[in-house]
Amino acid sequence: MKTIMHNENMSSMSAAVRSCAYAFACFAALAANAEIEFDAGADLRIRQELIRNAPGLPGGGLLMSARRSGFTDQMRFRPRIWGEIKAYSENESVGEWRIFTRLTDEFRWCPEPYKNAQTFPGEVILDNLFIEGKGVFDGFLDLRLGRQDLYNYCGLDHVFVDGTPGDGSRTVYTDMAAFKLHFTEDSTLDLFALYNFDDTDIRWGTRRSKHTSLSGLGGGADLDMDDWGVGAIWGSKLYEWLPYQLFIMQKNTHEFMRGGVEHPWTQRELVGAKVVPQINDEWSLQLEAMGQIGNNGDHDTLCGWSSYAGVNWKSATESSIKPFGSFGYHFMSGGDDAAVEDGGHRAWDPMWSRGVNDSELFLYGTHYGAAWWSNQHYMKLAAGLDFGRAHRLTGHIGPLFAAAQDGMGGGDGHFKGLLSQLRYDFPLWLADKEKGERFEVVGHFHLELFNPGDYYETDKPGFFFRWQVEFRF
Repeated sequence: MKTIMHNENMSSMSAAVRSCAYAFACFAALAANAEIEFDAGADLRIRQELIRNAPGLPGGGLLMSARRSGFTDQMRFRPRIWGEIKAYSENESVGEWRIFTRLTDEFRWCPEPYKNAQTFPGEVILDNLFIEGKGVFDGFLDLRLGRQDLYNYCGLDHVFVDGTPGDGSRTVYTDMAAFKLHFTEDSTLDLFALYNFDDTDIRWGTRRSKHTSLSGLGGGADLDMDDWGVGAIWGSKLYEWLPYQLFIMQKNTHEFMRGGVEHPWTQRELVGAKVVPQINDEWSLQLEAMGQIGNNGDHDTLCGWSSYAGVNWKSATESSIKPFGSFGYHFMSGGDDAAVEDGGHRAWDPMWSRGVNDSELFLYGTHYGAAWWSNQHYMKLAAGLDFGRAHRLTGHIGPLFAAAQDGMGGGDGHFKGLLSQLRYDFPLWLADKEKGERFEVVGHFHLELFNPGDYYETDKPGFFFRWQVEFRF
């Protein structure tokens, strides 16, 4: 079975390479008779993060226990440079094409608990390199082939967030072939195939990427826990006010060794639906239901299910001050055998929704791996305010409960705790895009508090604070 999976994987990768080569050939042919534009830019992100009592130990050792119970203070510096080539043709059937690439570095200075853990220049990695076509065949086809950001693909933020969660927000890329077919103005079909390597050879420097799990599940393993998948997403409208999506996909993970224990490969199929009724200009609903079934190398049956229900409101006023709010309930199944069976046979696999949409603190504390959201009931009340020019104040609060008592928290109950977050985004200098300006400076403050419940063995509150300034050129 493993050989079959390997062959299928190689076949998919070979097909992706052929598709990418064909797209580059199309771009070259187009460029010979089209208008060409070149653009480039850069950005620098500087942030300081203070972390205390992260509520878990992800990946079975991804973080040291001293960091878990103690205090972390780290400065992070992330410079990036990017460039793109665009080609336009008068022939509408050809569409618009571009090649985009980006190089990223990140180095850190950690006063606590480590002294100068990383220093400049760190290492440079290939963050993005893709070719994109829009409006091909008279608007029927859009495509993007290559290394690209995965965040919120097709608007499914409970399925797609990050291909490299263990990279700690330095990158969110995946290697992906994505196609969108436009059948009508409202009906589309998205097809994708992606591959996430647990480490990367596309790097320059001597720093630690060859010893860091990009999937966030290695944690002292052999860095061989790649994952890959394919899927299809149909989007349309039953009525003008009732858009929906139906999707089916498969995810595979490679077997790996950790702590002398062999963890088997897994394969899961997911089927789901999402509807977003638009009640009026201010109110909307969001309803999702998803189910999984699969197996692993130990011939065990795996299953899981997840659902989400939420109501959203945003002011339709023309005023410069626009409030908004939402209330949502998110369920993810859990397995009571999680402590001994890689998360449990009935636990929800988050697919590629391994990010920080709900919490930065839980990036370090989801027990099953970095940002590995599973086994919980989560009710969240959120509110915010857009005001001025690019000012935004947001906050949310809500309780978390374990869907199954799996013993991972060390306590004897189901109440995980109360999670609250407050964030303020603000501009320091904004570019006038109408005048062709690019340079701007933006920043934010981000605060999270977590008060643990009886699911955990400790009652020490968790704390996360960050300030950030980003320069864009």
